[in-house]
Amino acid sequence: MAAGFLLERFGRNAARDAIVWHGRAWSYGRLLETIEDWRRRLDGASLQAGSVVSVEADFSPNAVALLLALVERRCIVVPLTRSVEGKKPEFRDIAAVERIVSIGEGDEVAIEPWPAADTPPLIETLKREGRPGLVLFSSGSSGKSKAAVHDFTAILEKFKVPRPAFRTIAFLLFDHIGGLNTLLHTLSNGGCVVTVRERSPEAVCEAIERHRVELLPTSPTFINLLLLSRAYERYDLSSLRVVTYGTEVMPESTLAAFRRRFPSVDLQQTYGLSEIGIMRTKSKSPDSLWMKVGGEGYETRIVDGMLEVRARSAMRGYLNAPSPFTEDGWFRTGDAVETDGEYIRILGRASELINVGGEKVYPAEVESVLQTMDGVADVAVTGEANPIMGQIVKARVRVVTGESLGEFRTRMYRFCRGKLAKYKIPQKVEFASADFHGGRFKKMRRQTAETEGGRGP
Repeated sequence: MAAGFLLERFGRNAARDAIVWHGRAWSYGRLLETIEDWRRRLDGASLQAGSVVSVEADFSPNAVALLLALVERRCIVVPLTRSVEGKKPEFRDIAAVERIVSIGEGDEVAIEPWPAADTPPLIETLKREGRPGLVLFSSGSSGKSKAAVHDFTAILEKFKVPRPAFRTIAFLLFDHIGGLNTLLHTLSNGGCVVTVRERSPEAVCEAIERHRVELLPTSPTFINLLLLSRAYERYDLSSLRVVTYGTEVMPESTLAAFRRRFPSVDLQQTYGLSEIGIMRTKSKSPDSLWMKVGGEGYETRIVDGMLEVRARSAMRGYLNAPSPFTEDGWFRTGDAVETDGEYIRILGRASELINVGGEKVYPAEVESVLQTMDGVADVAVTGEANPIMGQIVKARVRVVTGESLGEFRTRMYRFCRGKLAKYKIPQKVEFASADFHGGRFKKMRRQTAETEGGRGP
């Protein structure tokens, strides 16, 4: 049984808090009882091994118990949250979903059939092998969402090694590889998962104070929002020991600002992708973006400046895109990196690289500088086609100063001189009022550029 070791550990920790949901704690013993309830409910629904089930929920004791009961039953799980509400019908069809189990905010449950499309070969293989599966959709922040198919047994393997236990915020979403990694890591080590009703700086800080949270796994975008909100000044965050960040490139300015405000918190960079899982990392120092990546079950190599990974926990493949693997099994991450001995630094996605007359510009570097300007709340940098240079750098900026666009442009050019090469300074600037992130708190550069109109005040 793939999740058998987890259930054994739950039994050993029966009296300990497993999940805090809506402010109330559920013990590991109660979680085991909820898993047993789901076994009976799935029997009553005649849900067989190999069924493809869409679990449409956020973190809750019911959702966690259902997930583990489905893995135990060797089903293929397709987690979907409200962050992809408009895409759910499309995603269900891509994954050939047969049943939908939705769990509301009040823990109410609905089970309904879905007219399954033809079963894709990758899912058919999992069914034939009797393996539990997982289908994860990427955020689509730089293009179309891809559906990665995993053998859930391979994902669970790394959680058999005991690690330290923490009281941990479930910040990254239920349908995100980082969110599932947080859940499985915490529960496999007897820690406590603390859920939040909304992922706002205020709600997260309140939960840290109220439930004495020790670990916050999050994204650079949320860290920037937290710093801007100053919500941390209104709560006691003394229990917080570790903040981990991943999912996107961390601007150096945001890293430095966090270190100044939280000098006693251990800030750790993580690295992972929907296709390969979350790798173990070691930063050169808490204030450095250089890190070692790998760990048991992972190998890395750099080819033409791009990171490639070979992993035991790698996906079987995509349902709706060509294979990204080399012939010898290495996954092309699409991340450009610099190297310093054993350490690497992520520069950004190759798909977001801006080519200005043959010179490379990575959006994160420019954003990092602009975010240190007074009055800049957020910024998203992209490339725009240009008949002479090929591309120019374009910045969409959310400011809180009340200045005109022309005044800001003049101030920006003066500020960037000496901090950025001339070709990296944005040649086109627009004001924006909307946030530059989606429900997964990851910067959405392409979506922002394509969907927002207007040139500001």
